[in-house]
Amino acid sequence: MTQRNRAGKAKPTDAGSTEIDLALFGALGDLAQRKLYPALYQLDREGLLDPATRLLGLARQDVDLDGFRMQVEKTLRNYVKGEELEDEALARFLARLDFIQLDFTQPEGYDAIREWRQQGLLRPMVVYLSVAAKIYGDICHHLEASGSLDEQSRVVVEKPIGYDLDSSAEINDAIGAVFPESRIYRIDHYLGKETVQNLIALRFANPLFGTQWNQNHISHVEITVAEKVGIEGRWNYFDEAGQLRDMVQNHLLQLVCLIAMDPPANLDADAIRDEKVKVLKALKPFTDDMLGRDVVRGQYMAGTTDGQAVPGYLEEEGANTESQTETFVAMKTGVANWRWAGVPFYLRTGKRMPEKLSQIIIHFRQQPHYIFDPDQRGLASNKLVIRLQPEEGIALEVLTKDSGLDKGMRLRRGPLYLDFSSAFPKTRIPDAYERLLLEVMKGQQYLFVRRDEVEHAWQWCDNLVAAWADRDEPPRRYPAGSWGPVASIAMITQDGRSWYEDY
Repeated sequence: MTQRNRAGKAKPTDAGSTEIDLALFGALGDLAQRKLYPALYQLDREGLLDPATRLLGLARQDVDLDGFRMQVEKTLRNYVKGEELEDEALARFLARLDFIQLDFTQPEGYDAIREWRQQGLLRPMVVYLSVAAKIYGDICHHLEASGSLDEQSRVVVEKPIGYDLDSSAEINDAIGAVFPESRIYRIDHYLGKETVQNLIALRFANPLFGTQWNQNHISHVEITVAEKVGIEGRWNYFDEAGQLRDMVQNHLLQLVCLIAMDPPANLDADAIRDEKVKVLKALKPFTDDMLGRDVVRGQYMAGTTDGQAVPGYLEEEGANTESQTETFVAMKTGVANWRWAGVPFYLRTGKRMPEKLSQIIIHFRQQPHYIFDPDQRGLASNKLVIRLQPEEGIALEVLTKDSGLDKGMRLRRGPLYLDFSSAFPKTRIPDAYERLLLEVMKGQQYLFVRRDEVEHAWQWCDNLVAAWADRDEPPRRYPAGSWGPVASIAMITQDGRSWYEDY
């Protein structure tokens, strides 16, 4: 679609340049304050923002520029470590900020954005939509109609996009009417984590793993994304979404794609995303007889976290006491292709778990012939543990002889461990949003999700939601502070396996 450009033609920039105008919609919202301002400040502090880059905050609240800058400074002092908050860098960052009060759904006021851009040198503009997905289309349309965009403008949108495949398509159509796919950046913040980036290097740069990464050498894969918190006041949003839509549809399926995809031809954005789409197309759908055996839905009851009593889901503020929304999902699925035939993928995610934890466990097969103590046969396999949070790191569990003259050939399990914070003590591990924002500024898309990825993920999840609706069974209850319903343990135990923390 040809865009009107009353603002004029953007100044050409070098490939990879960070000289941009960033327009942040939802500038006083929770995401902006917890993640975006600290990330942008760190980029500025590291010298990664072009000196000419400007940041425009847009919000409904009636504040002046001084009040906006004071709020951002307060935010940075809350969320940035004291030793990293430098006076010179802070002053430089705050000086980049401008503010416009705006009702996002109304066309009036968008001319002010065009006028703000004309004050500068018309750099490429990045539009960051940190707002509800249902108004993405309105904002994009009003920006175009006001002449605030040009052929270099790009847009960043947060996931989840939509509630199901149909609503996702509607939102993507609205964005796509203004921005071509090559200038749409759909964020899944897990893809910006250092360890996720290292997963690509680990798989495709090391013959040790590259030659073993298939059904001949891997027995099963386990992914856990556990949240210690409850719904944190997000009842209206979460009760409509549930854990499947909130976490599985985006974060967990993206991790499955990175684990299961075939080697891309190169590191270009579309080469990587083409391989991820192949995985999503090959995900096994759930038949009716599989639902009772291979899928567990749960909902947390009252319990304890860190020794403190916490309410159950139905007791949260504003709760619908009849709700059957799941706060926990565990499932056994698979990827139906040559590389992964017969290899189960066990996925688990939930709220009010004992700890905040995101990890991937690659379980390698045992040796075909075992010669050591029969009582230790259960130890005789290697595991690759990829930890995404709270501490990022990679460990390979190997077996060695236990030390001591009296131990004979007793085996012991121990990790070969790469802890990023210990291995690189003088290097600060960047937050995922720092990496993602930097790649947006440079115009590089390989860490972002393409539309067909989103739609194939929704299609798979929609089929599962429809199957749940047909069965009309309430979620299983589990106490807050536990690892979920007992049925999730039974699900993996029926295959002679157990979740990693149970070893």
